[in-house]
Amino acid sequence: MKIVQKIKEPIKEEMEVFEKKFKNSMMSKISLLNRITFFIVKRKGKQIRPMFVFLVAKLMGNGKIDERSYRGAALIELIHTATLVHDDIVDDSYKRRGFFSINALWKNKIAVLVGDYLFSKGLLLSVDNEDFDLLKIISKAVKEMSEGELLQLEKSRNFEITENVYYEIIKKKTAVLIASCCSIGATSVVSTQNEIDKIYQFGELLGMIFQIKDDLFDYSDKIIGKPTGIDLKEKKITLPFIYAINNVNIKEKKWLINSFKNSNKGKKNINKIIKKVIDVGGLEFSIKKMNFFKKKALKILFSFPKNKYRDSLELIVDYIIERKI
Repeated sequence: MKIVQKIKEPIKEEMEVFEKKFKNSMMSKISLLNRITFFIVKRKGKQIRPMFVFLVAKLMGNGKIDERSYRGAALIELIHTATLVHDDIVDDSYKRRGFFSINALWKNKIAVLVGDYLFSKGLLLSVDNEDFDLLKIISKAVKEMSEGELLQLEKSRNFEITENVYYEIIKKKTAVLIASCCSIGATSVVSTQNEIDKIYQFGELLGMIFQIKDDLFDYSDKIIGKPTGIDLKEKKITLPFIYAINNVNIKEKKWLINSFKNSNKGKKNINKIIKKVIDVGGLEFSIKKMNFFKKKALKILFSFPKNKYRDSLELIVDYIIERKI
C-alpha cells in the first residue's frame, strides 16, 4: 500500500463524502464556471489539507466528526484553490501539477474572476452556517500568507534575509495554512483551547518542514515535476542558499550574490550556484533543520493519545520529508 493510501485509510469514507460535498460547494448557475470548477476537481492533488482536517478532528473527537468538519475542509480547499488560481496569474505560470493552469486555458480575466468566485463561496459557506470561528482561522491565515509574500519580496531585494527572517517568511507563507487545517479540524469538534494551540503548533512545524523540503528540490537532479533551479531563476532565496552565503569568505559571498542577481541569464550560471551551495554544505544543513523541526513536531503529536488517527498524522510527517515531488 502506498504511503498516501495508508495515511487516508482511517478517513477513507470521510474523504469520499468530502469529494462530493466539495464539488457541490463550487456549483453555479453559470455553465462556464461549472466547466472550470469541474476541471479543477478532476485535477485535484493528494488533498493533504482535507486529510489534516479530518485526521485532527477524529483525533480530538474520539473518532467522530460532524458537518462542521466537512464545511471546515471545504472552506480550506476553496480558499486555497482561489489563492493558487491567483498565484498562477501573478507568476505567469501556465502549468499546475503538470496540467495547464486556469489562466493558460481561459486567460487572465476569467482566471481572476474564478479565483474571486471560489474565495466568495468559501466565505459564504461559513457565514451561511454561522461557522464564524472557522472563518476567523482561515481569514487570519490568508492575511499572514499575504504578509509573508510581501515580506519575502521586501527582504529579497536587499538580501536582508537572515535565517531567522527566512523562518518568519515560511511560517507566514506556507506553515500557516497547514497549521490552520489542524486548527480547523480541532475547532470543528469543540476541543479545548490548549489542544487547539498545541495542534496548531504541530501543523506550523510541518509547514516549515514542507517548505524546506521544497527548497531542496531546487538543488535536485531528479525528475520531480519542478525544474531544477527554478527558485534561483525566480530570485527566491531558499534556506540552502542562505546557509551558503553565510558560510563562505567575502569574495565567494560577493560572487554568489552577483550570480544570484543574474541567475536568469542561463542554466550554466544556475548550475554554478547550485554546485557552490552543495559544496558548502547547504543541503546537509537544511536536512538537519528539517529533522530538528520533525523532532519538535512529533513531541507535540505524541502528547495526544495513540490511535490510528495519530498514527496517520505521524505518517504524514515522514511523507513530507521523504516525498519526491
